[in-house]
Amino acid sequence: MTTYQYIISIISKYKLSSAESSTAYEKAKRLYPLVARWAKPYLLRISPTGSYAKETAIRGTTDIDLFISLSPETPYTLSEVYNRLSDWLKSNGYKVKEQNVSIGLTLNNLKIDIVPAKKHPGLTMDHSIYRRKADTWTKTNINKHIIFVKKSGRLNEIRAMKIWRNLYGLDFPSFYLELSVINALKGRPRFSLVPNLIKVLEYFSDDFADTIIEDPSNSNNIISEDLTEKEKDSIAEMAHSSLDKAAWDQVIW
Repeated sequence: MTTYQYIISIISKYKLSSAESSTAYEKAKRLYPLVARWAKPYLLRISPTGSYAKETAIRGTTDIDLFISLSPETPYTLSEVYNRLSDWLKSNGYKVKEQNVSIGLTLNNLKIDIVPAKKHPGLTMDHSIYRRKADTWTKTNINKHIIFVKKSGRLNEIRAMKIWRNLYGLDFPSFYLELSVINALKGRPRFSLVPNLIKVLEYFSDDFADTIIEDPSNSNNIISEDLTEKEKDSIAEMAHSSLDKAAWDQVIW
């Protein structure tokens, strides 16, 4: 087996099938009525997003992300929206995990991250979301995120690095990871998986911690601020260690 064949086999091992994705969506829909009762009369839509929508989902991470779009007329601040939804879920028997922009829970063994947001007025799909760690808000556009990642031509590299992240227990938010892989591979060929992964590890080892990564839908939203310097250093150290391995089966398996 060549190195390329080995890495593809590992990606295939963790990659979710379309059938599994559909099953996750159907399970997650059971949460819709509960969220709708909380959001009324300001709910515009509930839509799946995140890694599933971008086709970069792998086993061992959050199973599905739900984006809750609320009307611009919603009479609560973004922090109030976030905290009221968290309290609502708790009051209905869910054990929640309050994360940076999402609220995590488990439904019938399905891990779900919920992102509440207020839509901007007009025909735009821009939304404002709460950033809990910084106790502030930011503008973003989930639709643009999905298109940006799906059209990057780097889906296998992203999947491989998500597997790597999970195996080593690194705190590395998926969107930040996706953007970092795309940034590391600027100008490189799309069909050169093994050299590209080496380039990504070199980038993580040497340049990642000092690189500013912006939201492609809003340059004022600095995605690289989602991790502390210590958390970034942990990623850099693990990338450096991985580059020193003798073979790829010691890096991902």
